[in-house]
Amino acid sequence: MAEIIDTGREPDRAIERACAVLAKGEPVAIPTETVYGLAADATNPDAISRIYEMKGRPRFNPLISHVSDMAMAEAHVRFDPISRRLAETFWPGPLTLILPQRPDSSVHALASAGLDTLGIRMPDGFSRRVIARFGRPLAAPSANTSGKISPTSAVHVDADLGEKLKLILDAGPAEIGLESTIIKVDGDEIRLLRPGGLDAAEIERLLDRPVIRPETAGATIEAPGMLASHYAPGAAVRLDVADVRAGEALIRFGGGRIAGEEQAAIVLDLSPTGNLHEAAANLFDYMKRADASGAATIAFGPIPSEGLGEAIIDRLQRAAAPRG
Repeated sequence: MAEIIDTGREPDRAIERACAVLAKGEPVAIPTETVYGLAADATNPDAISRIYEMKGRPRFNPLISHVSDMAMAEAHVRFDPISRRLAETFWPGPLTLILPQRPDSSVHALASAGLDTLGIRMPDGFSRRVIARFGRPLAAPSANTSGKISPTSAVHVDADLGEKLKLILDAGPAEIGLESTIIKVDGDEIRLLRPGGLDAAEIERLLDRPVIRPETAGATIEAPGMLASHYAPGAAVRLDVADVRAGEALIRFGGGRIAGEEQAAIVLDLSPTGNLHEAAANLFDYMKRADASGAATIAFGPIPSEGLGEAIIDRLQRAAAPRG
């Protein structure tokens, strides 16, 4: 069973213990503002292999390398002017940039799935302190079995991977609750590879140009979260429901009732007041609670598509996709 350390009560011990485990090539579950990550030394192929094995993750699905500052980022990737402006504006925060990897970068090819680019992010919060102390980038996908619901608390991580992990750092619930937004700059084009915790509209306002959405960005796996089936609960998923069938779990939004919800096994509202930030923070936790209700199907009410609704809908469409 994993050791769990409260980062609020024992921050120094949490950092020292995490660095000791990481130095041995073992993954550590770390809190970020997006979701909890399964972190390992991005320069150590054995450590990266343990991430893939622990998650059961396909090795063609690349990992994001997390850095503590711009100097660490610049040691591993080359910034174009647009990407640099995005990093300087939105880092630390829920933005991952896909950038050309430097030939002398020590991040191992297993982390990039053999691509010549690297997904890189500077997280906010306690994880950044761990990376700074460790002194090397950490490859850190979400700390869950591959394809399943992402964890937004140490409790979620422990329930899924606790028997495989040596250490979980507990900083309470994730503030944002959705993975990072992934952007790739191709010349003058800004491509959204995965919507996430940073609203793409903020990028468009900053740059005064459109962001190309996933449906026109191509199907090649260039970044995490691009698999058709992902973020899936054990139960089947129905989206945009107008009515609820007997025994289904219902997750709705905005406080409005949905026909037949009195027949539901459980009714959860992502945000009774219609706040998309609250809805994003609650999404994965509520999916886990609905899944735990024993219902064979989780029915989701309609979600607005603006703002963070775009990222929420992306996760729900992948959760509802046919599973291989």
